[in-house]
Amino acid sequence: MKSQQILVDINDPGNFSFAACLVFLGRSDKENLHFIRNGTLQKLVVADGIPVLITVTGETGHQLIVEMSPVTFPELTERVPALTEKAIAYITRYVTRWLHLDGSLQSFYDYAAQNPLLSGLPERYKGLRLIGIPDLFETLCWTIIGQQINLTFAYTLRQRLITHFGYSVALDGHTFHLFPRPEVIAALTPEVLAGMQFSGGKARYLIATAQEIVNGTFSMEALDRMDYQQAKERLLALKGIGNWSANYILMKYGRFPEALPLEDAGLHNAIKARLQLEAKPTAAQLKEITGKWGQHAAYATFYLWRTLLPQ
Repeated sequence: MKSQQILVDINDPGNFSFAACLVFLGRSDKENLHFIRNGTLQKLVVADGIPVLITVTGETGHQLIVEMSPVTFPELTERVPALTEKAIAYITRYVTRWLHLDGSLQSFYDYAAQNPLLSGLPERYKGLRLIGIPDLFETLCWTIIGQQINLTFAYTLRQRLITHFGYSVALDGHTFHLFPRPEVIAALTPEVLAGMQFSGGKARYLIATAQEIVNGTFSMEALDRMDYQQAKERLLALKGIGNWSANYILMKYGRFPEALPLEDAGLHNAIKARLQLEAKPTAAQLKEITGKWGQHAAYATFYLWRTLLPQ
């Protein structure tokens, strides 16, 4: 593989830590879309039709170092293609969106310092950016998979979906996967997914979502043009997407700062632990606690999720 290096700009570099991001990215041993090794982050993407292994090696000043290696993929390419300008631009956007490199944490940190629930978290997790999912279809599927089950089982189901229906390639002693294409999932029957322990509802919703994308009735381009309320209403019109799911998607894919998955069990557990409550907070307590988060809601939620990890 002939590698090429790019430097991706980091906004607010004083409040960015690649190491802090790696901790969150490494939270599950069932993760099979990216790989962390010796302090580097690797992921396979398709950029301008070219399969590319990207390796993020760390930051230098106000930029992130990213190596790009085109790979031969039997199902997609017969030979290793050369990187195009469009491919490099796509990878730059992808990494920026994935690690929220164009964001700024100072406003949230200032707010958190005055909030009893959030106070101390910026110092503990300084530089942690809201880790996103740059692909809309992947975000939709992950959200549907994670509904009303624990995170461990959600990762198990996701791993099965990727392994069975996505492309994979072995490189440097590790198998790298691509998330399944919408066309592949759209052609499945619910019975196939049920045989992999997906509930009937999840199976139907995954297939219906894939079909909407394949048919062009729902697209990344359309969602990207909408404001928060418009995007939320459009998501709620999809089968299987409720308030929690819509806000999770708007947080992880859309990066709307006001997105608040209020019904999230992990958020409830984090609040309970931080406030040393005897029971999970009630709906009324949650509204009171989160009611003033406003444009800090997404980052407040994300940093509270971070408190649930052991490190």
